[in-house]
Amino acid sequence: MTVSATLAANEAIAARRAAGQEVLALGFGEAGIPVHPLLRQRLAQAAGQTAYGPVAGTDAAREAAAGYWTRRAIPTAKEQVLLGPGSKPLLFALLHAAGGDVVLPKPAWVSYGAQAEMLGRDPIRVPVPEGEGGVPDADAMDAAVRAARAAGRDPRIVVVTLPDNPTGRLASEQSVKALCEAARELDLIIAADEIYRDLVFEPGAFPSPSAWAPERTVTTTSLSKNYALGGWRIGAARFPDSPLGERLRESVRGTASELWSSTPMPMQHAAAYAWSDPQELVDRVALARRLHGSVANAVAEVFAGAGCEVMPPQGGFYVWPDFEPLRASLAADWGIATSADLAEVLLERFGVVVLPGSAFGDDPERLTIRVAVPGLYGENDSERLAALVSDEPASMPWIGDALEGLAQKLRALTAPE
Repeated sequence: MTVSATLAANEAIAARRAAGQEVLALGFGEAGIPVHPLLRQRLAQAAGQTAYGPVAGTDAAREAAAGYWTRRAIPTAKEQVLLGPGSKPLLFALLHAAGGDVVLPKPAWVSYGAQAEMLGRDPIRVPVPEGEGGVPDADAMDAAVRAARAAGRDPRIVVVTLPDNPTGRLASEQSVKALCEAARELDLIIAADEIYRDLVFEPGAFPSPSAWAPERTVTTTSLSKNYALGGWRIGAARFPDSPLGERLRESVRGTASELWSSTPMPMQHAAAYAWSDPQELVDRVALARRLHGSVANAVAEVFAGAGCEVMPPQGGFYVWPDFEPLRASLAADWGIATSADLAEVLLERFGVVVLPGSAFGDDPERLTIRVAVPGLYGENDSERLAALVSDEPASMPWIGDALEGLAQKLRALTAPE
């Protein structure tokens, strides 16, 4: 097992900067905004809580998480909630509890496939609907699962992301409904990673699978993305109110008791406050949503201007350019034939850190990359906070300079003199 591609990218950025090399850090999916002072205070207040807590989490934190989902039209009781040190270990424990093979959208976040492989399972990757992301095409999934079962495999769970990492797209209600119908017909558990839910740019109904397949959908969230608290490591899983949900929750709780014992108590104290949606934090998330949307769309325009195919991002802070229209010139000028080649040239020749599409399960020969935009928000907390509160974040001078620098590098890549 190698280091996760996203974390490896972060280490590469740090190493290049330590060596005094220029780097445009667009590889690591960290939200890139300062922690809210009220959250810092809550964490400090609980710093003395050193005892082990309940495996599932404290009543206060689970009640807060249940309220978080209930206010988002997913009625939840605290008994359905289980906390963990981030949503990643919760997902791993869920895959272990589900057993059998794992179905993934193509492309999908790097850790989904890696976790399946750690459990000895080769993921079944299914293309997403045209122009969408995060959810397998329902008809293609039906065919893939039936073919896998005919070949002796045992698919039991499908993982979806709403909105999506890496594409930045939000699956349509039609696609999510179709997925839920197919999952019920195929008797698949649905793991809905909704970690970016509060960062959908445009208001409107959110297509959570829990609305159409409540008896089989496990939903996860955390504080990592909407509050930019990735290093605090706390997440929550909501299990369905059904016999299946009870079985899965107890299995995950048993795994948790052997792997992480309990979620750090100070983090639970801060999370209980955050998941209660106090107005100060609701306002902070609204500012973050505007910042991410403004810069992500500006970055998408830069890649489109360079000749890439790119769908406008709809949530999170990622852009998914496809360099296919430039394949001939990239091959002739740089010897680029795969997304890994493309990412390497961008790093070694231009100091731009991105991740190749192949890291997310995309076909290696496709010239897709994932671009994480928070690396443009500023060099320090002062700049990042100024960008956060700006009415037009992409127009901040340092962000504008970074966008122009990116455009220049892409021009040098796609039309070298």
